[in-house]
Amino acid sequence: MADSDFHSIRVATLRGDNKIPFDIYVRVAGKYILYCRSGESFEGTRLERLRAKKLKKMFIKTDDQIPYDQYLEQSVEQAFDSKSRKTLEVRAQVIQGFQQATAEAFMENPQSESLYHHLSSTAQRFVEFVSREPDAAKPILAIENTDMSITHHSVNVAVLTILMALNSEFKNSTKLHLLGLGCMMHDIDLFHTWQDYGKPVDQLSPAELAAYKLHPKLGAGRLQNVGFIDQIVMNVITQHEEYIDGSGFPKGLVGKEIEPVVLLAAVANAYDRLVSFQRLSPKEAQKTLMIDKLGLYPLEHMKNLTSIIRSLNII
Repeated sequence: MADSDFHSIRVATLRGDNKIPFDIYVRVAGKYILYCRSGESFEGTRLERLRAKKLKKMFIKTDDQIPYDQYLEQSVEQAFDSKSRKTLEVRAQVIQGFQQATAEAFMENPQSESLYHHLSSTAQRFVEFVSREPDAAKPILAIENTDMSITHHSVNVAVLTILMALNSEFKNSTKLHLLGLGCMMHDIDLFHTWQDYGKPVDQLSPAELAAYKLHPKLGAGRLQNVGFIDQIVMNVITQHEEYIDGSGFPKGLVGKEIEPVVLLAAVANAYDRLVSFQRLSPKEAQKTLMIDKLGLYPLEHMKNLTSIIRSLNII
C-alpha cells in the first residue's frame, strides 16, 4: 500500500481504556505493519512499550480518519466530564495525552496561527479542569516521562504552575490560562534541538552550556515573525530560566524585571527538569531544588511547590 493510503496519528492521543474502532500500524523500513487491531485498547504495558521506544506517531488507514476523530472526541469529552463513569486516573491520563499531542502539533509548526489558537483553547480547558479537580494532578504527574519528551515535561510544568497559582495571590488572575499556555510552549527551542538536555547543567561542556543558555532566546526567535503570540506566553518562554538575583539567562534579569507569574513557572520547570530529565525521585528533586536553588527563586514559591506535592502525596 502507498503512503497516501495512511494517515499519521500521535501516540499520546491513544491513552485511556476506550477500545479503538480502527486498525493501527507502525512503519518499519518503509512498510506499514499492523500493530493493533480494531476492538483492542492501548491501556497498560502496550502504550508504555511504545513510549519507551520514543515512538511519537503511528498510522491508520486514510479511510479511518473519521472513526479516529470520533474516537478522540469521545475520549476527550468523557475525560473532561466530571460525571463520567471513568475514574479520575483514566480521565487525567487521557487529558494529559491530548494536551501533550496538541502541544507537539504546534511545536512542529510554530508559524501556524490556527494551531496556536487550538492549543490556546485546549490550554484554557486544561486550566479549568485542573482548577476544578486538583487531585487530577497526581495521576498526571505519575505518568513517567520515559522518552524524555519536551511536551510531556511542558504539561507537567503547566499542572504544577496552575496549582501554585491557585495556592497564591494569583489565583483569581485572568492571566491563568495564558500562563498555562506559556508553560506548554516554554521549551519550544529544545523541542527542535540537537542537544542532550537530559544532562545536569553542571555536567554540560562549555560549548553545550553556551548553547543551552540560548534556548529561551532562540525559542522566542522561532516566533518573532508571527503576530499572534500573547505577551505573557512570550514572557514565559524568554524568562523561565531567569533568577531573581540576576544570575539566570538569557538576559540576567533581576527579580523586579521578571514577570511575577513567570517565577511560578520557573520553579515548576526547575523541579520537573530534575524529575523528567535527571531521573530523580520527587522527594530527591524537591530536596535538591531547595538546596541548589535557594536564593534564586522567591522562597514563598519554593515552599508553595513543596506544599502542593506534599498535599498530593507525591512526597
